[in-house]
Amino acid sequence: MDRTPAYAALTARLRASLDAGRLAPGTVLLESALAGLVGSSRAPVKQALAALEGEGRVTRFAGRGLMVPGDEPRRIPLTPAMLGLAEDEPPAKAPTWQQLYYDVEREIILQSVMGRFRVNELALSRHLDVGRTVARDLLIQAEKLGLVQKGERAHWWIVPLDAARFQHLYQLRVLLEPAALQSAIPHIPPEDLRAMQERLHAVIDSYPSVDSPTLDRLETDLHVDCLEHASNPELLAALKRTHCILVSGKHIQVAAGRVPDAFMDEHLAVLDAVAAGDVRRAKRALAQHLASSAGKATERLTAFRATARAAPPPYIV
Repeated sequence: MDRTPAYAALTARLRASLDAGRLAPGTVLLESALAGLVGSSRAPVKQALAALEGEGRVTRFAGRGLMVPGDEPRRIPLTPAMLGLAEDEPPAKAPTWQQLYYDVEREIILQSVMGRFRVNELALSRHLDVGRTVARDLLIQAEKLGLVQKGERAHWWIVPLDAARFQHLYQLRVLLEPAALQSAIPHIPPEDLRAMQERLHAVIDSYPSVDSPTLDRLETDLHVDCLEHASNPELLAALKRTHCILVSGKHIQVAAGRVPDAFMDEHLAVLDAVAAGDVRRAKRALAQHLASSAGKATERLTAFRATARAAPPPYIV
């Protein structure tokens, strides 16, 4: 299954269309029209447009929607070709749970740093106006990342992410990720590795003007996609228990309004060593990156716990 969130995939598609000139200056972008073209709900479209607005790629005007920067807004019909889609290509509609997952994941993580809370599956389905099956799929995905677990009477509970658990999971990453990388290096396709390096160079050139979907992709490139080529399935299963702190960092940084950490050079040092086939250097660079990020991540978590006062959504009680 493609792990790319629906909003991140759409952000990348729109960015590519802007770069290629398929979306002319002044073109008005409406959530409903874009959602219809890509077979999505409006929630990921809204997130994608917000990300592009943060980059200055689209802008607001005295009207509905956003527009590609230009002299005057042009309310023209959007076509599949403008998004790089074939005219007869059916919308690649993501599962409903996948379209909704990012926001639910964010709320669960922001509450997890405050303690243990129950997630009411029925209230979640009503809040999102979806069926119980979709709500259950959302929670099953969160369970895979160690964010929630089934408790007494089959209720869903948020797993608290306190400083001790955070540090324990980071220790696990420091122990396991270099070993997984050593096993994975001979099996990582060179073309995939080159694409990862190119993405890092592009972000280094544009930093700090970088959106959350792009940072997600960079983290996934190294800490998930590279390591999944490891030949030891038990090692990978153990690492999956640590993915909750990988995704928690992005939400905490966004919620705190902080400029994202410039980790790109550290990632590049790892990938350059992998590309050179230097296993020892790659493992050492990854261990140094994890040691460096652990301290900063713990500080962010502590600061967020001390200042955050976010009210929980109605499905978290």
